[in-house]
Amino acid sequence: MGEYIRKTARYNGKKYEATGKTELEAMTKLAEKLAAAKRGEEAIGGSMTVTAWYKQWKATYKDPKGLTKKSLGMYDEKFNGYIKPAIGSMKLKDVKDVHLQRILNGQAGKSASHVKKLRMVMQEMFKRARQSRLIPYDPAELLELPHVQTHQRRSITDEERSAILAVAEHHRAGLWVLTLLYTGMRPGETAALTWADVDFVNNEIHVHAAKESGSQAIKGPKTDSGVRDIPIHSDLLWRLQNAKKNSFAPVFPTGAGNFQNENSLRRLWTGFKRELDLYLGAKTERNRIVESVVAPDLTPYCLRHTFCTDLQKAGVPLNVAKELMGHSDIQMTANIYTHRDSSTLHNGIALLDGTRSIGGGNDGGNREMA
Repeated sequence: MGEYIRKTARYNGKKYEATGKTELEAMTKLAEKLAAAKRGEEAIGGSMTVTAWYKQWKATYKDPKGLTKKSLGMYDEKFNGYIKPAIGSMKLKDVKDVHLQRILNGQAGKSASHVKKLRMVMQEMFKRARQSRLIPYDPAELLELPHVQTHQRRSITDEERSAILAVAEHHRAGLWVLTLLYTGMRPGETAALTWADVDFVNNEIHVHAAKESGSQAIKGPKTDSGVRDIPIHSDLLWRLQNAKKNSFAPVFPTGAGNFQNENSLRRLWTGFKRELDLYLGAKTERNRIVESVVAPDLTPYCLRHTFCTDLQKAGVPLNVAKELMGHSDIQMTANIYTHRDSSTLHNGIALLDGTRSIGGGNDGGNREMA
């Protein structure tokens, strides 16, 4: 039996080798292996690089799932921006939990959403690698979040409520803003709302669709709990009746009469918030706001949050509030219901001591319910 010729080369820190009966055969095989490695087509196994596994994992388990372009882009953004620079060239089987924890620790102080998504990407790809028997254990299983910035959604203040109600009377976004406040709908749900969904006979809004984040598509909610019927607030009912168009028209159209999208809703809110800023006393110079007074954390979701706290103040049971909010988990509703609120605390003590003074007396909790 003749001797074989062996040829070796390194690429991305990994050694590749090939053998052949002739030097040409060995070199040809080696060139094919290197070309496959550069295309990310290494043999699937623990010895493949983390980058190669990510490409295989995403193509096999994420791309076919019908995720939006925005969602798929999130995976690439987290991997290419944070995971690949740190461990992309490492062998999959050599990655330890400490390597992944260091990546997360390097994001300390950044937004909770960003850090949680980064951890999710690592946990999903390494969990699948373990389930596929490519690695003996999952190094991402017990990753801990570092200190992150949390942006708690909040209810609007009494001053903000008064100003919002006043500006809504004349602003083109007024009906949309009041709908958010009086129904607790998500902005994406309002974007998909047609007049056929507004049931004046039964005094309900039927929520069954939403504008999909990152696309123009209108789809059903992510969970069955998102499909719900919301009774129409009396102060919203007559406004909707006056604005009614044909059944297939959007309730909140763009200037061209089309359905709203993320960008147009953002502009709608920006315009309303600017008018609100002026109403609250912002200083201007040549029609430009130079000293803003409106809270920077005031977002459309504050109105949804307020709807939930209004339900709590009105004594609506937690399980009913969950249905009206379209929450999939009652804990989500409970987290809002348990937020500290002075009037709620005072009223609780009033009930305990038998005075049952709801919003009156000297408890400092006199708040008008909208």
